[in-house]
Amino acid sequence: MSITLHPVTLIGAGPGDPDLLTVKAVRALRQATVALVDDLVHPGVQRYLRRSARIVRVGKRGGCRSTPQAFIERLMIAEAQRGERVVRLKGGDPFVFGRGGEEADALRAAGLAVTVISGLTAGIAGPAAVGIPVTDRRHAPGVALVTGHGKDDGAGPDWAALARSGLTLVVYMGVARAETVVQALTDGGLAPGTPAAVVSAAHTPRQRARRCTLCTLCGAVEAEALASPALLVIGSVADLADLSLCPPAQTEAGAQAAVPRRQSAPVRRRLRG
Repeated sequence: MSITLHPVTLIGAGPGDPDLLTVKAVRALRQATVALVDDLVHPGVQRYLRRSARIVRVGKRGGCRSTPQAFIERLMIAEAQRGERVVRLKGGDPFVFGRGGEEADALRAAGLAVTVISGLTAGIAGPAAVGIPVTDRRHAPGVALVTGHGKDDGAGPDWAALARSGLTLVVYMGVARAETVVQALTDGGLAPGTPAAVVSAAHTPRQRARRCTLCTLCGAVEAEALASPALLVIGSVADLADLSLCPPAQTEAGAQAAVPRRQSAPVRRRLRG
C-alpha cells in the first residue's frame, strides 16, 4: 500500500502573544497530525492543533540544553515519510534566525515538499511592543537585524561596518554577549552615548524593557536582570521606547489559558543508530 506524502510546513508563531499568529498558520495547525514545537512558542498556540495531534517539544534556547538540529531534521523527515502531516512550529519567523533554511534544504534533499508560513519576527514586533518604530525615517534610513551569536566557526557580524551604517541595529541573542557587542561597536566608531534599549520577553506577561545608551547597556542588563529571550535595540529610535507599555494588557491568567495537550511518546529511540 502506497503512502501519501504531504508537504512539511514550517510555521512562524510570532514573538509571544498567540493572537499574533496568522490566519494561514491557524489553518495549517488544524490540519497537522504531528507538531514539532520550539520552546519560545506560546502554549496558547497549541489550542489550534487537533486534540489527536502528537506534539514533540524540540527546545532550542541560547545558553540552555537544546535539541540537536540534526535530530530535528531526521524526525521531520521520518514522520513525513510515514504519511503524517508535519508542522514545525517556531517562535518568530522561520527564516529569520530560525534555521528554517537549513530545515527546508534537508527536507527537499529527502524528496519532501516544503511550505513556509511566515510569522512576525521579534526584531520588528519586539521593539514595536514598547513603541519603538525601527525604521522611523526621522531617525534612520533602515534597520539591520543581526545575531549576537556567531556561527560555530566563530564568524559573526561585521560590527565595524554596522557601526558606520547609520542603521537601527536590532541584535537577536545578544544579551549574554552584550559586553562583546558593545565593545565591538565602540571600537568600530559608534558613539558611546548612542541611544539603546533592551526588550525582554516581548508580547508576553513577562515583557520588560529598559532605555539606556550604548555605554550603559551592559549595566542596564545586569541591574534589571533582563534575560533571554531579549533584543538589543541600538540607535536613536530607542529613545522612543514607552516603558509604560510594560507589561502589556494580557494577564498572567490569559497566558496560561492554553488547552491542555497530551504529550508525545518518546521518539528519540526510533531515530538513533
